[in-house]
Amino acid sequence: MSRVTQASPRTPPARGDAATRVRPQAGRSQSSATRRNWLFLAPLAAVNLLVVAGPAVATVYYSLTEWNGLSAPTFIGFANYVELVQDTRFLNAVGHNLYYAAFMLIVPITMALFGAFMLSSVRRFRLLFRTLYFVPYIVLSVVNASIWKYLLSPETGIAAGLNQVGIHWLDDVYFLGDTDLALTSVAFVDNWHWWGFLVVLFLAAMQDVDKTLYESVRLDGASRFQEFWHVTFPSIRPTFVFVVVLTIIWSFLAFDYAYVLTRGGPADASMLVSILLNANAFSYQRAGYASAMGVAMTSFTVVVLSVYTWLRKRGWEI
Repeated sequence: MSRVTQASPRTPPARGDAATRVRPQAGRSQSSATRRNWLFLAPLAAVNLLVVAGPAVATVYYSLTEWNGLSAPTFIGFANYVELVQDTRFLNAVGHNLYYAAFMLIVPITMALFGAFMLSSVRRFRLLFRTLYFVPYIVLSVVNASIWKYLLSPETGIAAGLNQVGIHWLDDVYFLGDTDLALTSVAFVDNWHWWGFLVVLFLAAMQDVDKTLYESVRLDGASRFQEFWHVTFPSIRPTFVFVVVLTIIWSFLAFDYAYVLTRGGPADASMLVSILLNANAFSYQRAGYASAMGVAMTSFTVVVLSVYTWLRKRGWEI
């Protein structure tokens, strides 16, 4: 008689119990790491609140007051903002800032793209050239502006040097004293220091471009310009868009070069919003009105960043 052995059913491992034991431990470890990270960030967050958030909130409050910067402010609501939209001097300064931004978006970015693309093909002395381009950016703006103010002066600068050798091309040209040339001259000097910084940014982005793409277009007989337009520029487009946004914001905050070179003159021909804000705050003792200008320019910056973020979220290919 054959005996049939009945296999006893195996009990499945208690996976749920093991998972239950592991998950709380992982959760506690992650929670502990989060608390530790926040602990390290707490000093920086506190400094940021004191240095950035605090003055920002105070500026918004003072923009709603009549305040000379010394006595107690008097709340006047939105009267400063109503005055802003009717102030022809402020609107004129905004127009100058728009011109300034357009100049900085066209001239230095174009020069930087071309310079970085040419420099990307250089194998020897690349670090030297990069350093030379970057030096004007790291020199103090006051020093740069003072040097260029001397060079553009008709008595001591380039015009005087040309006169000594019998060349009189610049005899009647007053770069910083002509209402038609002052703003462009300030933008030119600012471009001199800004484009070298952009060269370094673009060059760093170009070094990450896949070299096989260049080999492919060269096999197809592409020219250097076609290489740049079809390979380099699409590959560095995120950096390009970042530079555009940065330049727009920075152009509306420009102050140092214009202040040192012309202080907004002659006859407000190079007056920027930042210089007008400084004059209202310290010269005219209208700190409340100056605060309204600052809030208005900050709002413009927020709008630019919001549009950029919205386009990114909408799947804008950059």
